[in-house]
Amino acid sequence: MGTAAAFEPEKLICAVLYTDEADAERALLQLRQFCGETDAESESYCFSEISPYYDKEMNGTVFRKLVSFAECRNPAELADIKIRTNAIEQENARSGNRCINLDPGFISPGRLTLATTKNAGHRIPLSSGIYAELTLFYARGAWNPFPWTYMDFKTPAVQAFLSEVRKIYMQQRKQRLFSD
Repeated sequence: MGTAAAFEPEKLICAVLYTDEADAERALLQLRQFCGETDAESESYCFSEISPYYDKEMNGTVFRKLVSFAECRNPAELADIKIRTNAIEQENARSGNRCINLDPGFISPGRLTLATTKNAGHRIPLSSGIYAELTLFYARGAWNPFPWTYMDFKTPAVQAFLSEVRKIYMQQRKQRLFSD
């Protein structure tokens, strides 16, 4: 019989969709107040060129950037973090429409997990209407997608950023394991 143990801390990230840079910066400030300082930030890219899914709701051309946070956290916090990011989205909404969309997740040695409010067969219920989605897995030195992986998470630029964040995480993990 296995013995339950505490979860190992993982690297918190957040994908930020936005149409206006000022909205993104305001959301990032709020995220830093809640999640702590960031230690990596991707270049922005045009999400609308990959998918027009959010263009109407967000009233324009949508961009995305990803950030990672310096402090590793318990992955059991994912639902609570998503609830807080949903509140940040609502605080920044205009005329009932989101002007930012925040998708938090965790990087571990072997996976990227994102939080969502949308149920699907491949998503695991966490709590309070929040689901976890295994978005990518890391094997043989590379990120690997699933059939449901979002198109932008399959791109070389996003995967290169995630690899950079994973490298930071692996160094933090090594330091934590050797200091215990």
